Amino acid sequence: MQDRSPIGALVIGGDHPGLGVARSLGRRGIPVYVLEDQLSVSQFSRYVKKVIRVPDIRDERMTVDAVLEVGRRLGLDGWVLFPTRDEHVAAFSRDRKALMEIFRITTPAWETTKWAWDKKNSYELSEKLGIPIPRTWNVHSVEQLRMLFSHLPLAIKPAIKENFFYATQAKAWRADSPEQLRRLFEKAAAQIKTEEILIQEIIPGGGEEQYSYCAFWKEGRAHSSLVARRLRQHPREFGRAATYVETTEAPIVEELSERFLKNIDFYGLVEIEFKRDFRDGHYKLLDVNARTWGFHSIGLAAGIDFSYLLFADQVGLPISQSRGKVDVGWLRLITDIPTASSDLLTGHLTLRSYYQSLKNTRAEAVFSADDPLPSLSEIALLPYLALKKYSSSF
Repeated sequence: MQDRSPIGALVIGGDHPGLGVARSLGRRGIPVYVLEDQLSVSQFSRYVKKVIRVPDIRDERMTVDAVLEVGRRLGLDGWVLFPTRDEHVAAFSRDRKALMEIFRITTPAWETTKWAWDKKNSYELSEKLGIPIPRTWNVHSVEQLRMLFSHLPLAIKPAIKENFFYATQAKAWRADSPEQLRRLFEKAAAQIKTEEILIQEIIPGGGEEQYSYCAFWKEGRAHSSLVARRLRQHPREFGRAATYVETTEAPIVEELSERFLKNIDFYGLVEIEFKRDFRDGHYKLLDVNARTWGFHSIGLAAGIDFSYLLFADQVGLPISQSRGKVDVGWLRLITDIPTASSDLLTGHLTLRSYYQSLKNTRAEAVFSADDPLPSLSEIALLPYLALKKYSSSF
């Protein structure tokens, strides 16, 4: 009788968050397959056993169908499923029953996930729980915008980011005048439903005021956690992605996050973003990411191997609790060079603090001495990825 193949992980999405999962597990001898619809850095990693190309991993239905087909065809019974994007979280949460016939699902049921997936839900629950949020409005017509003119400048952002983000490559837009607010509202309405358009006060400051609670959460508490501060991001005001992050201490961020997660009976990996408003001293909830986040590989350098904790818990292996060390930096060099250069030129960053951030860096998003090909391929893939991004906005 043939021995059963070892249980592995199927990672959906091969960008640097997926690469972080692959390295975490692959270094421990766990087989990792990546499901992708385009070229990505993960396919060049020594820790990825197989890359499976499918037509589309943006569409929820197509993604679930592809995962099920791959699972049956390759015999991935009992493998652990790792989503890396919000649309995957929603898809797997809604289709848990079908997926669980083959895979171990790391995504909570929809009754839990919906509070993270839709910002309107996140903000509504936060208000009930006494968690500060930015002042936020939802209007349904251009005429209703008049009542918001006195609150300018304002941000226009989506309640559910995927359709908006892929169409615009933006996390939010800034409106400084009534005319700009009208124009951007109409532009947003051409991409998403008006009930998904949020208009929000702008909290002053850039990423240096933005904090992330990062945890593996189970059984009503944080098994292992850390708090990180986005010291550099791009764009500076509405960071689409962090370029340099550093672990820190922020007890109030932990307390607010734990209050939210306990209330929704969360399980799995999570990042909750807050921004400190120096006008009133409150830390205000911005976003909840119920998955591996862009800089989750900072965890290993800080003493928490997030991906392995989740995998091990799913397959019943013993895991030890840990708390992240402070002053540990994570860098994505390819995007931080232009970001840091801009911040230096505008006076938002000094040479001394930039040098200190490089000294504190213990993890790079893509480069690794024991797995160098992904970082070399990232440079080679830049024109391809830029073209894909540009074409996806039309």
